Amino acid sequence: MTQLDTLARMLRAHFADLRHQIKERGDAGYTTETIIVTALLAILGLTVVGVIVAKVTAKANGIDLGR
Repeated sequence: MTQLDTLARMLRAHFADLRHQIKERGDAGYTTETIIVTALLAILGLTVVGVIVAKVTAKANGIDLGR
């Protein structure tokens, strides 16, 4: 058996153990965490867009068209 075969077997065993732990634990709380992070990112995005729109509008209103 080569070292590569040994490494592959160890990785398969490790991933199988991780899958087993995830099934036992479930993903409780992951959904809530994802929703909170997504909501915060959406709020941040809307705030940035609002600031940009306000600055562009102010700059556009400041243009003298010579009328």
